[in-house]
Amino acid sequence: MNTLPINWFTEGLLDFEYKKYLLLAYLQATRNEFSKQRLYPVFSDLIMHYRNLKQVQEHKQLVYESFPQRISRADFEKLELVYEKIVQDDETMEQIEEIIQFATPLFSQTLAEGKELYDFVERHLEISPVGITPIYHNEGYLFLESLPGKETQVYTYNITVFENTYEKYRGINTKHLQTVRRGLVLTHEHLKAQLIKERQELPNPATFAAVARVPVPLEQALLPIAKRSLVKYVTHLAA
Repeated sequence: MNTLPINWFTEGLLDFEYKKYLLLAYLQATRNEFSKQRLYPVFSDLIMHYRNLKQVQEHKQLVYESFPQRISRADFEKLELVYEKIVQDDETMEQIEEIIQFATPLFSQTLAEGKELYDFVERHLEISPVGITPIYHNEGYLFLESLPGKETQVYTYNITVFENTYEKYRGINTKHLQTVRRGLVLTHEHLKAQLIKERQELPNPATFAAVARVPVPLEQALLPIAKRSLVKYVTHLAA
């Protein structure tokens, strides 16, 4: 799809009409993805661009002091803005301000559409334990299904915890093992027993089934949302 450079509103030709064209083309492509229920990676990209825009808007004096900036994603995250001083003039800043004022509400509106789609999928996603859940549930199996499909995607998952002085973060990694066709005989419990027999490195694994009651694309929506939902589910179990 049509992508947008991280420094789209300051790099290259600094012209309002040109930047407007870039932005509208990007947002139209993003909405096209949403219309097909494809949330990722476009939703994460959209959030990143919006945050970058707001940070520059809130710290315009830094842009005034040194422009144009070359800012990496990590630098934006940490608010460690790294600049190469070239120009400082009111006309340049007026152009940037005009671009920001035009872009901010459009980003907000498109983000709201993405959030609405995310919430819709999450509301129709049910997570439940398969069999007896052990005390340790940061590692195990995830069964992923989207109705009315007939296949179950089987993943291993591993939840890791990162801490700093203020907060605790949880991340999740998954690895696809196999795709199996559901049936009356192959229940979730039977599938778990089969995995335990075949893969003895996890003798007593936590296992969860995530079932979407609406058809959604696997890689672009179902899997990313199921991973985030599983982290919340497991965190609640540990509370």
